[in-house]
Amino acid sequence: QVQLVESGGGLVQAGGSLRLSCAASGRTFSSYVVGWFRQAPGKEREFVAAISWNGATTYYADSVKGRFTISRDNAKNTAYLQMNSLKPEDTAVYYCAASPLNSPSDPRRYHDWGQGTQVTVSS
Repeated sequence: QVQLVESGGGLVQAGGSLRLSCAASGRTFSSYVVGWFRQAPGKEREFVAAISWNGATTYYADSVKGRFTISRDNAKNTAYLQMNSLKPEDTAVYYCAASPLNSPSDPRRYHDWGQGTQVTVSS
């Protein structure tokens, strides 16, 4: 089991940037796929980005491709989501999650979740 804590959320104007962090505890973090998901009020949780255990492969939702970058530092047990050119429609609670399975965009495949961090983008 992996415990995850997100940080870095906040309020930003459209066009701005934020960097989210996901700090993990547990020896198996470096062998897990890490994903970022988001959930806006009244909407289902949706996939944002994911990264393979060694960082070699990344996956992105079409809505964030070219604007967001996922990365990880296994030595620090931390994953990141760099978000640039933010839009009001990016407003949501952002969650990081970890999974030993290679199904990066399916939230049902993730067993360990953080508590979430709020991102609000004003127009």
